[in-house]
Amino acid sequence: MSMSIRFTNHLALAAVLLAGVSGCKQATPVDDATLTSQVQQKIAAESGLANEPVQVSTTNGAVTLSGAVSNAAARTLAANDAAGVTGVRQVVNNITVAPPVTAADMTPQPVVPTQTVPAPKVPIVAKKTPVPPPVRNTPAPAPAPIERAAAPVPQPVQQPAPPPPPPQPVVRTITIPSGTTIPVRVTQTLDSASTQQGERFSGAVATDIVQDGMLVIPRGSVVSGTVTEVHEAAHFKGSSLLTVELTGVTVRGQNIPLAVTPYSVEGKGRGKNTAIKTGVGAAAGAVLGGIFGGGKGAAIGAAAGGGTGAGINAVTRGEQVQIPSESIVRFSLTNAVAVRTSRHAGDGDGSGLQNR
Repeated sequence: MSMSIRFTNHLALAAVLLAGVSGCKQATPVDDATLTSQVQQKIAAESGLANEPVQVSTTNGAVTLSGAVSNAAARTLAANDAAGVTGVRQVVNNITVAPPVTAADMTPQPVVPTQTVPAPKVPIVAKKTPVPPPVRNTPAPAPAPIERAAAPVPQPVQQPAPPPPPPQPVVRTITIPSGTTIPVRVTQTLDSASTQQGERFSGAVATDIVQDGMLVIPRGSVVSGTVTEVHEAAHFKGSSLLTVELTGVTVRGQNIPLAVTPYSVEGKGRGKNTAIKTGVGAAAGAVLGGIFGGGKGAAIGAAAGGGTGAGINAVTRGEQVQIPSESIVRFSLTNAVAVRTSRHAGDGDGSGLQNR
């Protein structure tokens, strides 16, 4: 009976020690002023939010965003940046979207004056009447009056009008609907073992994006993106994970923010069986310490048992994942995007993408 009580007490002591160790691993909370500064710095570093007035305030770890931005993509990008800061417990997005300006540019055509060339001067020729030969004994007749022809009135010479100038291209604002897929060729290798969360990457649009018969985003347009989540497959962690998102695309010198569904790749990990083995090793050590030493021996046994389980786990590492350079990654828009263009679908190379 006494042996059973001692065995129960040792198990209780081991549970208290394990609870104390797990309690020490809790992260120290970040104060509100620091969180506000970190969120403001991250938003200021975004090229897609360079001219967007976004205000940040923090209360008990909850970040509130406010202001008016030019499009919904900038609103979503600001919220994603705030959520990615370590220590942020909640993001309240009060940012509003200002209506876009859709008036087409009207350029007046110059008026070409008509030139008038004066007619050449016509000389005035006087008509002379022949004088008959004198007749003897006949007085000479009086000379006839000289008639003068009236000068013709000069008529203006009409010059042909110059050909009209070629018509100006018609600029239209085309809206790419939410759900449209944008295939992107990544131009650098992203690896879960070396890539850091928040790291920027670049790429190029792999196919022409065509909407309503207009070439909206030509193939080869440069895109930018951010690595939003990275889990390295280490000794004591689960499976590896690499998550990326697009933040913007540059079309004919115009930087357009984008909001897309994140793209993730996940490697094969050891799974829950590894954690179970580690816990079993620690419990077995505590039992053996109680039998042979009691008291202090129980704690020593628990440490020894846990160490044995950890040693088994250290033999196997999880599988790292990567997105190789030149890979085609397909991102899906989560909101509509307005783009100004004057090019028709036939102006591209024929490889268009229509609402895919």
